[in-house]
Amino acid sequence: MNIPLDRDKAVPLARQIQAYLERLIHDGLLGPGTKLPATRELARALDVNRSTVVLAYEELVASGAARSHVGQGTFVAEGIRPQPGPRTDGDGGQATPAIDWAGLFSRSARIAEAEEERRRALVAPAAGADGRVISFAGGIPDSGFFPIDGFRRVLNQVVREEGAALLQYSAVAGYAPLRRFLSTYLLRFGLEARPEEILIVNGSQQGFDLIARTLLDPGDAVAIEQPTYPRAVQVFRASGAQLLAVPWAADGPRVEALERLLERHAPKLFYCQPTCHNPTGLAMSGETARRLLAAAGRHQVPIVEDGFDPSLHYGERPRAPLKAQDRAGIVIYIGTFSKILFPGLRLGWILAPAPLIERLTAAKQLADLHTSTLLQAAVHRFCERKLLDRHAARVARQYGRRRALLLRSLERRMPEGVRWTEPQGGFSLLVTLPHGLSASALLPRALDRGVAFTPGAAFFVDGGGESTLRLSFSAVAEGEIDEGVRRLADVVREQLRRPARRDPGERVAMPLV
Repeated sequence: MNIPLDRDKAVPLARQIQAYLERLIHDGLLGPGTKLPATRELARALDVNRSTVVLAYEELVASGAARSHVGQGTFVAEGIRPQPGPRTDGDGGQATPAIDWAGLFSRSARIAEAEEERRRALVAPAAGADGRVISFAGGIPDSGFFPIDGFRRVLNQVVREEGAALLQYSAVAGYAPLRRFLSTYLLRFGLEARPEEILIVNGSQQGFDLIARTLLDPGDAVAIEQPTYPRAVQVFRASGAQLLAVPWAADGPRVEALERLLERHAPKLFYCQPTCHNPTGLAMSGETARRLLAAAGRHQVPIVEDGFDPSLHYGERPRAPLKAQDRAGIVIYIGTFSKILFPGLRLGWILAPAPLIERLTAAKQLADLHTSTLLQAAVHRFCERKLLDRHAARVARQYGRRRALLLRSLERRMPEGVRWTEPQGGFSLLVTLPHGLSASALLPRALDRGVAFTPGAAFFVDGGGESTLRLSFSAVAEGEIDEGVRRLADVVREQLRRPARRDPGERVAMPLV
């Protein structure tokens, strides 16, 4: 431990040591039960007499900040609550005032924080350790399905065989064997890309960020589907973009609404999720895809396609990604292993024309040099050995069963007037409540009953979606789905039976229908 000592001060060295350790304890930097360095060891490190450190420790014990056990050492006392405050110097005098960081944050940082606060306010808490809350709130994979043993084996293999090279600096664009594999693997979904048109990134979130950095300037307009993925909203807003909502219909974004925006506002790009749409689970029809590509081509506006893994579809065959129908090179496709394999890998890719990939690669080099080559190599080995194909087929069946259970439960238990989407892929569906009901107001009552969901307002960019909520089935055990829907349906019925609030400006309160 390095304790700054000022030997020119009148304050004794033992007192300086004591004051420094007391500050660390009260600031929470040394937690309860932490063992302090041995007196002999600390005296040697500080170049002081051991008796000086012994005296400092004795004063800590006397003040109640520490406890001492013969033969074991000196420990931070239990039960001390951190009390962070202004930093002081060794003799208790006020140190230089701390910087007011809040006044230095950039506009982008302030926007990002505002978006995160809005998201936190709309996200339900996860189930507690006691399991009393059945949570449909998290649109995440079920960690119980993770192929941990298989991945551990391939990770150990690549470390043994290529460790020295994999742990060195590497190519910004990504591990070459993985890019070659993706070039072939993605053909099964109709995606054609040469290895040089693929950039490996740290998950789809970095993909959004690099695209925003490369294509957007503050004040630019971005057309974005609605409802949509909140994290994409955060990235584009933080870049200073003005978001223009394009509403979703049953078969995808309303192309006529997009065309009006293209004509009036000339947005820099259009963001959408054509397959496995979050939060609805719907997929864009072939006719809508054709019209969308034609409109974007006429106006020379690139489309950013957020591609949920095509393996997670429900039905005979998945809808083709929009990029698979793109012959003009107008679609930028973002893919990821997060949903089908492990979110913690933070491994994804961007498919785009070579001139754009070149600029995105330059932006990535500035951001982080490159994605972990070790993890890229392990994922490549995992995929090359067909382990991903087997895993994807297994989890698609599991998630398909959960989807079917949820749809049956909603049909059986929800009161009249409640509607929901039937997901064709992904992890979630969107419920629309009867007129007059608010999902945000419903959430606290649902939590009291032991069921959680995500209010739909989190997925709308213009303040809409108040009467909608998202139910995610991927991480809910099969045996809990029907019970969770029963609890939620009971709360909805109770709200429907409540008398409508009277508007002071009206003579008669309107009933909820």
